[in-house]
Amino acid sequence: MHGAIDESTGPGAAPRAVREDRFARLRLMRTPTVGPVTYAQLLARYGTAAAALEAIPDMARKGGGKPPAVPSRASVEKEVAAVEAAGARYLFLGLPGYPAMLAATNAAPPALIVRGHRALLDRPVVGMVGARNASAAACRFARGLAAELGARGVTVASGLARGIDTAAHQGSLEAGTVGVIAGGIDVVYPPENAGLQEEIATRGVLVAEQPPGVEPRARHFPYRNRIIAGLAQAVLVVEAAPKSGSLITARYAGDFGREVLAVPGSPLDPRAQGCNQLIRDGATLVQSADDVLEALRPIDPRVALADPSAGGGYGAPRVMADADDADRAAVLELLGATAVPIDEIVRQSQRPPAIVQTVLLELELAGRLARHAGGQVSLEG
Repeated sequence: MHGAIDESTGPGAAPRAVREDRFARLRLMRTPTVGPVTYAQLLARYGTAAAALEAIPDMARKGGGKPPAVPSRASVEKEVAAVEAAGARYLFLGLPGYPAMLAATNAAPPALIVRGHRALLDRPVVGMVGARNASAAACRFARGLAAELGARGVTVASGLARGIDTAAHQGSLEAGTVGVIAGGIDVVYPPENAGLQEEIATRGVLVAEQPPGVEPRARHFPYRNRIIAGLAQAVLVVEAAPKSGSLITARYAGDFGREVLAVPGSPLDPRAQGCNQLIRDGATLVQSADDVLEALRPIDPRVALADPSAGGGYGAPRVMADADDADRAAVLELLGATAVPIDEIVRQSQRPPAIVQTVLLELELAGRLARHAGGQVSLEG
């Protein structure tokens, strides 16, 4: 029972306390206003998900809002059952099996839902993304490049979208490909990729962050893009227009310290402008699989980039500072609708970083704070 969160059975099965901790983690990560950063800070502060759940109401009130509605045990049981019914399971941040490359980022999802061959996530991974309305030549190039990378031991990850994503999966399917889903693990999008998605589940691995049954919405695609970038040692953009989702993936890769690669295109084709701009800004120009492998060479895939117990093991809670009303007033005065770096709030408030982080945590749990890329925050509404 509950194989989705604990695959072991019999005498060697995980203790009940460990299974209960995983249920508490699910309740915590599904709580409104608890994003990846807040989740990690709560576990660091309180040591366990159960203790964090108990602390949320008081912290939210200190932040000046109503406590968020924590999902019930029954609702989590229902989600776990749906994951099992889909033939999938969870990988929890900080516990064995979670991809080390993704765990090393500051935006790692508290848990992933995976279906298929999880071991593919331990191989060197290259994210390959591009335009949905890609040219026939670009799709052919992506398909051939993905096939060659797969044959040379590299796992290709993409987002199951039309165009370049589909070509990348098709090319790397034989070697094993990673399909990152914007919605739930059991939801097919786009509909014409139903057969491809099922093939990836059988021969590769599907990865989702959203609960089963969730249809992809516009806000989910950037979340998916950050997972592709986080899993990968490098992200390759084959064809992309300016301001496209592919460039968001490339931006995440740069923020995570990963290699950004791009295939050049004709300056007369709008679909190539994004790639050409990336190259102009310092991305590595790629024309062959050798170029990709050369970019990966400085990274030894055998070296773990993150402590597998990071992000919330069963250790003692970290001592963190409590804020008083004066601290809250000083931080709140510096916040507004425009995003501002947290470091700047620390500097101008003249409060210790731990105090500022506590106030921001309270505000976020109260539903009053939004977090942005690059360690920036703003007030909601």
